[in-house]
Amino acid sequence: MSLQFAAVISGVFLLAGFVKGVVGLGLPTVSIGLLTTAMPPSRAAAIVVLPAIITNVWQSFAGPYLRPILKRLWPLFVGTCIGTWSAADLMAAQYAEYGVLILGLLLLAYAFIGLKKLRFVVSSPLEKWIGGVTGLTTGIICAATGIQVVPSTPYLQAIGLQRDELVQALGLFFSFATLALAFNLTNAGLLNVSTAYPAILGLGFAFVGMFIGQTVRSRMDAASFRRLFLIGMASLGFYLATTAMFSLTINQ
Repeated sequence: MSLQFAAVISGVFLLAGFVKGVVGLGLPTVSIGLLTTAMPPSRAAAIVVLPAIITNVWQSFAGPYLRPILKRLWPLFVGTCIGTWSAADLMAAQYAEYGVLILGLLLLAYAFIGLKKLRFVVSSPLEKWIGGVTGLTTGIICAATGIQVVPSTPYLQAIGLQRDELVQALGLFFSFATLALAFNLTNAGLLNVSTAYPAILGLGFAFVGMFIGQTVRSRMDAASFRRLFLIGMASLGFYLATTAMFSLTINQ
């Protein structure tokens, strides 16, 4: 691992950890989005897996709602695993440019939903089967890009979870989704020594960033920061999508 690459990994995960520390999510979204500007989504996802799993498992158990969440959201978790495993081939090298395009469009959609403060409501009778479909869709997207925030996050916000319960549910969901993705990456031979060292380095800086973010959270306007974060994600998504479209047009 070159010094320049180590510096990039350190900076990306420090920023991603800081965002997660302030707003409670965003570590895989920020890190994969930024890393994909320099490498295929499959390699970026392989580097992000370890930091994402450890930080999300910690978030999953930081609350008293584990059992109710598992009982209520199991269709979402199962659907995500099935979707991720069934679409494992989407992260193959021949689909790399399409993965970048999908990732860019996904970041744009994620930012649009956040900036417009769109809120959806899912009624209790429909919750289970909509959760299964949401999980299946999220899993397919995750298999192609490594990102798990859409449509899972809007769904979790739509079923009426309380704030602390939502934070724990997000951590638990992302744990399941990242473990399912890790299974794909392992089968594809993408989780190896070449990704272990940057992943360990990234994990350390992610925790530093999270600590800084949690420390300054009470001293800053979280709403304004979230808006800037979403604008940044939209800009990154636009860059990735246009770059991928240009590359695909040239190669045709």
